[in-house]
Amino acid sequence: MDLARTEVTPAKRRSPSAARLGLMVLPVAFFGIFFAYPVAAIVARGLKVDGAWRFGRLGEVLAQSDIRHVLWFTTWQALASTALTLLVALPGAYVFARLEFPGKQVLRAVVTVPFVLPTVVVGTAFLALVGRGGLLDDLWGVRLDTTVWAILLAHVFFNYAVVVRTVGGLWGQLDPRQEEAARMLGASRLRAWRTVTLPALGPAVAAAALMVFLFTFTSFGVVQILGGPTFSTLEVEIYRQTSEIFDLSTAAVLTIVQFVAVGAILVVHAWTVRRRETALRLVDANLTARRPRGAGQWALLAGVLASIGVLLVLPLAVLVQRSLDAPDFAYYRALTSEDGNVFLVPPIEAIGNSLEYALAATVIAVVIGGLAAAALTRRDAGRLVRGFDALLMLPLGVSAVTVGFGFLIALDEPPLNLRSSWILVPLAQALVGVPFVVRTMLPVLRAVDQRLREAAAVLGASPWRVWREVDLPMVRRALLVAAGFAFAVSLGEFGATVFIARPDNPTLPVAVARLLGRAGELNYGQAMALSTILMVVCAVALLVLERLRTDRTGEF
Repeated sequence: MDLARTEVTPAKRRSPSAARLGLMVLPVAFFGIFFAYPVAAIVARGLKVDGAWRFGRLGEVLAQSDIRHVLWFTTWQALASTALTLLVALPGAYVFARLEFPGKQVLRAVVTVPFVLPTVVVGTAFLALVGRGGLLDDLWGVRLDTTVWAILLAHVFFNYAVVVRTVGGLWGQLDPRQEEAARMLGASRLRAWRTVTLPALGPAVAAAALMVFLFTFTSFGVVQILGGPTFSTLEVEIYRQTSEIFDLSTAAVLTIVQFVAVGAILVVHAWTVRRRETALRLVDANLTARRPRGAGQWALLAGVLASIGVLLVLPLAVLVQRSLDAPDFAYYRALTSEDGNVFLVPPIEAIGNSLEYALAATVIAVVIGGLAAAALTRRDAGRLVRGFDALLMLPLGVSAVTVGFGFLIALDEPPLNLRSSWILVPLAQALVGVPFVVRTMLPVLRAVDQRLREAAAVLGASPWRVWREVDLPMVRRALLVAAGFAFAVSLGEFGATVFIARPDNPTLPVAVARLLGRAGELNYGQAMALSTILMVVCAVALLVLERLRTDRTGEF
């Protein structure tokens, strides 16, 4: 028996590493072909002249005053948006982590709805609130449609859930007895929080701040709609240089700048996540939440509810109200007509197109993301696997505009001549969905006792059977949640889809943007109606996800 054990165990010990590398093959190939290759193709197209590289173009572009203005605005609005989001959302993180009150789970879903909404819908919602004929214009004659404040508030709206989920998730798992012990030793409530809780929350706050900065640094739909010709982020400028000016050289330089910035952000983010995972002893979050006690906690709860109502619910309510402005649902009925339309089909067909594309993208994202999450399950993975984890996050920060235009340039020759194929749209959407699948499934997979997998392997089970018999029953709910997030994110993808969606098969975000770009009250009303429909679909999907979730503290 001992001899048999010594012969079997080494092979069994080697098999997990080999299995992880095997699981990485398909995700690496997917990202290599449909992410790295298109991005490299458009960069090469922009920086090559007559077959020779022109790296001097980097300095030429960055020396232009208008480009420097774009870089400055991109950076400082991201910093301002991050600071404002933390200021507004950290009290909400405390409320969801430490207080128990009726309707808490429904409210948690409500604050997450803005995050999964397409940026086009967020921009449209704030346009309805502060733009032409918006609520503030109607009530007080205040016009903010092209001001920085409108953009900053829209970014707070969009990223509020990032802070609540990331910081609140950890806050709810911190053992409150540590702070109580400091209070018993004579520390004031503020000092106990500053010296005990705040240092423990530091990695989570840093991770949330970095993610908010990343999303706002690469903001496209919000700035495209609200910023007008005056304000432009790197992402918007890449789109303008590519689709309006046709200056691929400048677009390539800006893509490189954004790629370097995003890479640096993701490196720091990965470091903060590792600190958050290893530095603390956590407890069950369900044991730390209590009903509000004292006037201070009740006042904080009331303030958080008021801020959620004003910052998150009001813009969406105004969006719905604007879509119903015309009598007899005229804007909704106009969606079924082809007369005077910007597309070759009625706008209503964008709903079916978006659902079909999103379903296909979800299947791709779940397969690729599921394999990637399985490969990353062990915490003691080497640098190669950790580098693979960082690679999976790049599509969230690299210009989706560059990816979309790169699809048109790189995937137009055999054996990858996909330029006229419908699959281009789901592939682009899946690139954005995969990181959410990984971030949703990974914490659950890592919670599975590794000894169960090892026991199954010792008994002769193949890696596939180990996954089917051990992991899948435990992560089935997480898999459904991951699929739901991938579906919602795919439904709202805009940056890449705007390039590759055909006029006879528009998606909902593309249809909204095109309608907003045309003059006329009817086009504006149809954009509001389509945005409302898209908002409802995303909200319903998210409410279903909240009922499926068992772990309330996962990353997403």
